[in-house]
Amino acid sequence: MKRLKIGLLGLGQVGSGVYSILKSKGANLARKNGTAFVLEKIAVKHSIKKRAVHPNRKQLTTNTRSLVRDPKIDVVVELIGGIHPAKELILSALRSGKDVITANKALLAEHGRQIFGEAKRLKRHLFFEASVGGGIPVIKVVREGLVANQIRSIYSIINGTSNYILTKMSEEHLDFKEALKLAQKKGYAEADPRLDIEGIDAAHKLTILASLVFGGWVNFKDIYVRGISSIRSEDISFAEEFGYTIKLLAVAKKTADGIEAHVQPTLLPKSHVLSNVRGSYNAVLMQGDEVGDILLYGRGAGSKPTGSAVVSDLVDLARSVDSDHSFAPNLKPLKVRNISSLLSRYYLRLHVVDRPGVLAKISEVLGRQKISISDVIQKERRLGSVVPLILLTHGTQEHSLRRAVHAIDRLAVLKEKAQVLRIEE
Repeated sequence: MKRLKIGLLGLGQVGSGVYSILKSKGANLARKNGTAFVLEKIAVKHSIKKRAVHPNRKQLTTNTRSLVRDPKIDVVVELIGGIHPAKELILSALRSGKDVITANKALLAEHGRQIFGEAKRLKRHLFFEASVGGGIPVIKVVREGLVANQIRSIYSIINGTSNYILTKMSEEHLDFKEALKLAQKKGYAEADPRLDIEGIDAAHKLTILASLVFGGWVNFKDIYVRGISSIRSEDISFAEEFGYTIKLLAVAKKTADGIEAHVQPTLLPKSHVLSNVRGSYNAVLMQGDEVGDILLYGRGAGSKPTGSAVVSDLVDLARSVDSDHSFAPNLKPLKVRNISSLLSRYYLRLHVVDRPGVLAKISEVLGRQKISISDVIQKERRLGSVVPLILLTHGTQEHSLRRAVHAIDRLAVLKEKAQVLRIEE
């Protein structure tokens, strides 16, 4: 029986998941695939530490550079995350003649062209299933199940932390800070949650997925990113009055003018399939020219789901180790359309002084930019008090809306800056 010797970088949440799966199911995996998966070395920051799993002390090392160059190791599994030293370790592993498996979406999104290019040059395998959907096998579906299709669009909820927070705000009528604290208590959010709540994590994943399906490299810096920290419970309530839910949506579309790619809180009709993705679950909705719509749904993070994706890559590597082919995006840069050129409907929440003529003034400003209003909610209280005024627009270009909102924000009747959210139908 073949033996695939593994060097594991990191024994945190995901690393522990990989260790547990290989420990409990290694014999079964070997029987199914004709390959024994052997954890040769595990690199950790501290060799003496209380952990959820208990490897043999002889397996542990604190010398990451020695591990990636060890001639006994066939594949390096990088699960330490972050940019540095992960980038240097992966490149060193490839240059030492090793294949690599990684779950590092930030690294691939920001430095993927260099890393994929180096793997191709050296004819080494680079697998990365766990970098996009955690336990959802989205890369495998694109690589194998949808190989006959040109993907036209991706609509996705690919950050479980943000989805959990928005779900709790909706179902339990919590404000953002309360829902974030609950997410942290449950272990869904880090102590510093910025990567999740500001949309950066979702944009990293969208960069990788869009680059795979659209035949070229999408530059992470070209993706418009906005998070959910400005969403209030009143936005959730007003959206529901109009028949919408609010989701942190990662969208990529192929158009005649280039790639549309953005991550932002978005109003979705309650009838939309992604509106029903609750809690920490993730979902990816893709449209292929042959298959039509296909939905992938499941746990997007966590020790066991992400560990499952890493082990799936190990199995794929064992099956393809004799070939020099590695599934990777085309590295030719793609044009990403500026967000200001995109056409959409919008939700505007304005806090205004309740007096006659306010709606007329705002309508006049919108009219100068040729923006028409489709729906209005105006909460009346006593004259002179500050009340919310909610507007939904018909389709307009983002740059026109931005000019209008800039002018509206300067009106004396407005008591705080407008909240603006995109609407997807």
